[in-house]
Amino acid sequence: MEEKNKDIKIYNTLTHKKEKFTPINSEEIKMYSCGPTVYSYAHIGNFRTYIFVDSLRRMLKYNCYNLKHVMNITDVGHLTSDADTGEDKMEKAARKEGKNPYEIADFYTNVFMEDMKKLNIDLPEIITKATDNISQMIEMVKEIVDHGYGYETSKGIYFDVSKLDRYPVLSNNDVEGQEAGARIEVDPEKRNPYDFAIWIKAPENHIMKWNSPWGKAYPGWHIECSTMGRRFLGENFDIHTGGVDHIPVHHENEIAQCKGAFGQNPSNYWMHCEFLLVDNGKMSKSLGNIYTITQLEEQGIEPLAYKLFCFSSHYRNKLNFTFEGAKSSQIALNRLRNGYLTHKNGNNSIEENVIKDYELRFHRAINDDLNIPEAMGVVWEAIRNENKCKKIAELILKFDSVLGLDLENSQKYIEKTTQNIPKEIEKLANKRKEAKNNKNWVEADRIRDEIQDLGYIIKDLPDGKIKIEKK
Repeated sequence: MEEKNKDIKIYNTLTHKKEKFTPINSEEIKMYSCGPTVYSYAHIGNFRTYIFVDSLRRMLKYNCYNLKHVMNITDVGHLTSDADTGEDKMEKAARKEGKNPYEIADFYTNVFMEDMKKLNIDLPEIITKATDNISQMIEMVKEIVDHGYGYETSKGIYFDVSKLDRYPVLSNNDVEGQEAGARIEVDPEKRNPYDFAIWIKAPENHIMKWNSPWGKAYPGWHIECSTMGRRFLGENFDIHTGGVDHIPVHHENEIAQCKGAFGQNPSNYWMHCEFLLVDNGKMSKSLGNIYTITQLEEQGIEPLAYKLFCFSSHYRNKLNFTFEGAKSSQIALNRLRNGYLTHKNGNNSIEENVIKDYELRFHRAINDDLNIPEAMGVVWEAIRNENKCKKIAELILKFDSVLGLDLENSQKYIEKTTQNIPKEIEKLANKRKEAKNNKNWVEADRIRDEIQDLGYIIKDLPDGKIKIEKK
């Protein structure tokens, strides 16, 4: 195995600065990622975060680290508000669809995993459901209570934030300076307005509930991740990831619970992916601008093209999604595939120092807080090199071990795209060819424009054949 590199820098939300990454154990990186709440379809905003985590995994592997990475599946306990209000999302979805919560969880988990496969996302070594960790959660709640950080009310067991040396630690929220109802409903049974539920007493008609020292109940969302991280990774691990929406509530409360149970912040580095905007605005069901991977496919945008689209912005910057931008990424992906194949089939030679320069700059970019946009600049520079040679193709595949765009199978994707050209477009292409044979250039150009208006590009190849691609 190659010697591990020591030049990785990552932005740590905990310290609000970019830091040199120093693992606890150089033989294995331990990492925890917040997974989906499987009550509905995951949308492209969710998947921006999973693409970021995929890039992080691949970067660490590129640096020759072994990984022990855990991702949870939340199938109980996530209320309709990230704070402690509303009802369990699983129960609400079950009632709406006329199924039980376990059926809902199984269905949407399978859809999520299929979408992850379409995006060629490198799956964590351990994927665990919240409902498979209930006994461990009960034990952790007991510890929190026994250590004086938890107390019982008529609604459940609450965490007493006033007992902490500091709260919050990730965000800059001024808890004491805000009114009690600013984030959550005022509850007279709480000792402090920002105390949160770690174990919730279940109503009689609640389906998902378990016996506990405090009666039939179910876990709070925050205790789930704290428990699963501890169970599979121990009380101190390297990296915890999630979306920026997790910072002010969920991840703050995870840290609080761990301090209450075993006296420390569980993770040394906290990494968060920024929001995906849609047409420069927030995604919202009421606005009808929440899109799934399947809906992108229906618009002729491959999941891998969306992945490439996400590489256009650093993970810590907001990214604005438009269908125009996504379709441009589809065109770029096709060019990337063709460029790779051109080098693969090339017979030119290239100086070794050119290859080493590409590799060094790519490596520096990904190790600099996962700067994938800069790394993609190196990829395109290599693709456009006039010396078409196999060494560049091999280098591109090495880079793709981080990008995860499945460039090794470029020919398969190109053939598939060609096979899926609608008959209507093929007929127009044949009419254009006939017009060109008759030297009717005006008609040929008109048909070409019509084909473009329908979302396809027609290209005349040197051998007299034509090539049709989606825009």
